[in-house]
Amino acid sequence: MDGRDRASFLHALLSNDIAALAPGRGCYATYLTPQGRMIADMHVYDSGDHLLLDVEPGIAASLTSTLDRLIFSEDAAVTDVSARVSSIGVIGNRAGDVIAAAFTFDRGALARMTAGDVLDVSGTDGMLVAKTARALEPSFDVFVPSERSRDVRAKLESAGAEPIAEDMVEALRIDAAHPRFGVDMTTDTIPLEAGLLERAISQTKGCYVGQEVIVRVLHRGGGRVARLLVKIERDVLAGSMTGGSVISIDGRETGQITSAAISPASGRAIALGYVKRDDAAVGRVVDVGGVSATIAAFAN
Repeated sequence: MDGRDRASFLHALLSNDIAALAPGRGCYATYLTPQGRMIADMHVYDSGDHLLLDVEPGIAASLTSTLDRLIFSEDAAVTDVSARVSSIGVIGNRAGDVIAAAFTFDRGALARMTAGDVLDVSGTDGMLVAKTARALEPSFDVFVPSERSRDVRAKLESAGAEPIAEDMVEALRIDAAHPRFGVDMTTDTIPLEAGLLERAISQTKGCYVGQEVIVRVLHRGGGRVARLLVKIERDVLAGSMTGGSVISIDGRETGQITSAAISPASGRAIALGYVKRDDAAVGRVVDVGGVSATIAAFAN
């Protein structure tokens, strides 16, 4: 998104404080309907001369069209750059060291970054490095012009990075208890159900689409929603969990698994799933597919 009014335009639409961003900073946000249900989630990064919106694959074109229709007198323009920009995730305890070695960046600067920070890589022909919170381990997204993606991948691998499969990326995400739009969240989801309050919603900014519903739940309803997304764990010897499996307590159905994997860190079966609000408690024993499991954490 370009134009003098790009930040104020997005600030009026998204749930987080876009106006507060400065060059080199970013945030995670949701775009909601007036009824407080999700249209999309995204990471917004301020690169200095434009805002980069990183969204789930497959929705950039429709989101671009939607945002474009909402621009009237604002000096703002939104462009779908999916075909021109590639995103390469680098995850692991040595992620920062690998990126620094691959591109001769300052290791100290990478180590000091927190989630949402964008590294100043001026003069790198369109490269942008953002610190993320996609996993329990340090993680970064490297955005580059698509024609350079093969060369960038080769440099990362020469510096010690190893390619991993998409299912491993999903396992790392689930282990961090981070929901994914289109998997754990849909257009029926209120972000408070998915644990996104701290990460995606500003409680101090002005109006945004869907704010009335969010505020009503938080201040009149005490933050109580009908269901909550939780992380569930059990011993892998008892069998893995699968999306769609029913979650029960004492023979009573309370929810459903949305995504599942095997934890790369602990080797335990892990999953995200919704349970009824009154059943959501860390340490609570539940039944998934006839086998006991435990609620280990709330999604975030």
